[in-house]
Amino acid sequence: MAPALTKFAPAERADKSTLESQAKMLLDIELLDKLYGAVNEIVLILNRQRQIVFCNTQFAALLGHKSNHELIGLRPGEALGCIHSCEAGGCGTSEFCSTCGAVRALLSAQSGRPDIKECRILRGRHCDAMDLLVRATPIEVKGEPFTVFAVVDISHEKRRSALERFFFHDLMNTAVAIRMLSETLGSAKLGKISEVSSSICQGVQQLVEEIASQRDLIQAENNELPVRQVELTSDAVLTQVLDTYDSFARMRRCELETDPKTRNTVFRGDPLIISRVVGNMIKNALEACREGQKVLVGSQGDDEWVTFWVHNPGFMPREVQLQLFKRSFTTKGAGRGLGTYSMKLLTERYLKGEIGFTSTEAEGTTFKIRLRTSGAPAE
Repeated sequence: MAPALTKFAPAERADKSTLESQAKMLLDIELLDKLYGAVNEIVLILNRQRQIVFCNTQFAALLGHKSNHELIGLRPGEALGCIHSCEAGGCGTSEFCSTCGAVRALLSAQSGRPDIKECRILRGRHCDAMDLLVRATPIEVKGEPFTVFAVVDISHEKRRSALERFFFHDLMNTAVAIRMLSETLGSAKLGKISEVSSSICQGVQQLVEEIASQRDLIQAENNELPVRQVELTSDAVLTQVLDTYDSFARMRRCELETDPKTRNTVFRGDPLIISRVVGNMIKNALEACREGQKVLVGSQGDDEWVTFWVHNPGFMPREVQLQLFKRSFTTKGAGRGLGTYSMKLLTERYLKGEIGFTSTEAEGTTFKIRLRTSGAPAE
């Protein structure tokens, strides 16, 4: 039999009889189940093929399994439902797995070096996000190598850190800019008062938009974000988001324009959620631009689909591309990195659409969302 394809870690697996023998050997160790069952951490023991041969009750409970036996033979990402675990030869073998902290920690432990890393995964079609801290430690049982794989869910800690960073960084920057403008208002010459007042209004609008964006993300993750279907035109959507981000573009000293290839499309959808997604694409594109560069925003459609896109001339390295939609991944500093994740969450969970991107040195970076013109189908 030809070996399974892999783009990172080995894909080979142990056969059923070997798995059963390994699982029985570990269960026969006195107190092992009680010992790992008494800790708060999730604990797995993996064989050389990174397959589960033991797990404590906390892990089985997390996944809703009645029996640990159902998990024997799976790899961690497969058990957790990672969206990349069904690619290539399974968990650890796709190109995306090359950036996964869990797989890297496992490979390190299998080479004899205990390791601890953070792991960010998206689960299932609803894009449920998990942030994990994983510790991989090599052990030997009856002359056979295994890895103890301990997991702590740090999702809430990451959420809090991101929210705190948002309020202390993004909102503070906008608030300081508004204060500086308001301080100049009193000393401004008569002809400049209208200009300064307009800048203050734009700053306040940006502040409200930032707060609303975070509110919507929290509601979306809690499955509390309402969706309403109304008739829209793509031109109206673009006009609204371009107006919202015009001041942000001028602050970045970048140009924000409608792509000449744009064609108006009538469709049904939720105007708030669609504007939020396209707005996030625009904001990310502007943050990736250097002074004087241009961001193009456009849309086209037919009787079945409408597509919105945002293009900027920048290029993302492959390692960045592989991690873009993960919840806590960012190139902007610790505690940020919610923009592309929220775009995927809102597009796929609430709009029932598709999101993707291309990024090359020659053509720059383009993000696209694709939505049905008839609106999101009912669950």
